[in-house]
Amino acid sequence: MLIAEIKKAISERAARSAWDKGCREYAEELFAEVVEHRHLADDAELGENITEVEMLNGACDWSQYSYGGCALVFDGDICERLYSPSRQRKLHDGAYGPGGGETWLDVQAKALKQAARIVRRVANRRD
Repeated sequence: MLIAEIKKAISERAARSAWDKGCREYAEELFAEVVEHRHLADDAELGENITEVEMLNGACDWSQYSYGGCALVFDGDICERLYSPSRQRKLHDGAYGPGGGETWLDVQAKALKQAARIVRRVANRRD
């Protein structure tokens, strides 16, 4: 598949909830980073499969990636990306924690892991 086709497939992926839309946005960003790292143009073929290790870009897992500042760093930004407007209001736009003993960076790590699965599923598919 061409890079442009993969980008389109990721961006057109069905997403009904705020969480799914946020994961899709993370997936778009992760794929863009891989493309940039590989120095590929939109009309180029992907070549070898994308691995989770490649997307982690030196981090050992998605938690380290998130805590290391490789994605969003502000609680309010993470809350806005992954939660519905009504949930954002209840959490005072990220000023309150997400609950369950988690931090916003923990929540982001879960979303990044899901986004990485999306990228691998779409990009590594051979038609």
